[in-house]
Amino acid sequence: MALKNVVFLFDVDNTLLDNDRITADLKRHLDREVGHERQQRYWAILEQLRTELGYVDYLGALQRYRIQYPHDPHLLTVSHFLVDYPFANCLFPNALDVVEHVTRWGQAVILSDGDVVFQPRKIERSGLSEAVEGKVLIYVHKEQELDDVEQRYPAEHYVLVDDKLRILAAVKKVWGSRVSTVFPQQGHYARDPQASASYPAADVSIERIGDLLTYDLSSLLAATRAT
Repeated sequence: MALKNVVFLFDVDNTLLDNDRITADLKRHLDREVGHERQQRYWAILEQLRTELGYVDYLGALQRYRIQYPHDPHLLTVSHFLVDYPFANCLFPNALDVVEHVTRWGQAVILSDGDVVFQPRKIERSGLSEAVEGKVLIYVHKEQELDDVEQRYPAEHYVLVDDKLRILAAVKKVWGSRVSTVFPQQGHYARDPQASASYPAADVSIERIGDLLTYDLSSLLAATRAT
C-alpha cells in the first residue's frame, strides 16, 4: 500500500524517555532532603493530583506540599532538582535514532499528556523537541484530542508508539486501519500484566524502543489491523 502522507506519533514517558528512572531519582532526592515520611506525603499528594487532573503534575504537587509544609527549608532544592534534572541522560538507548529512522517515511511528532510547564521542559531538555523539529503536542488526555491532532498534522496514515495499551486501544477504536499501533514493553505500565490483559494487543509489540530500527514502513503497515 503506497501512502503519500504518514505521521509518526511518539509518546514520551517510558516510550522514548525512562520516566521510571526519573521517578526513582526524585524519590531518593526527597528522602535525602525532606525525609522518608515527607517523601511519602509528597507522593500521596502527587497521586491525589493525578486523580484530579488526569496526568502527573510534579510541580503542582510541590505547590500543594508547600501549603502543608510552608517552612520546610529544603523545598527549593526539590524545585531545582525537578527543573534542572538532566533528562537527556534518561533517553532510552537508540531513542533519537528511532525518531530519525522514521523521518525517511514521514513526519515525527511528539504526542504526550502532561502539565504546561514541566512536561514541555522535559521534552526540550531531553533533546526530543529538537529531534522532531519542534513538532510537539501536549494534552490532558491525548486520546480524546485526535481531531486536533489530525487538524495540525493531517495524514493518510498514523503510526502511534506508546507504552500504554489503554492509549493504543483507544486510538485504534477511533482511527481503525488508519493507525498502526506500536507497543514498546518498557516501564511499569507496560510490564503490568493486569493492565495488559485489560486491552487488546497492539499491532506491533517490541521489547524496547530501539527495536523499531529493524522495521520499515511496509512491515508496520503489513501488521496493521482494522480494530
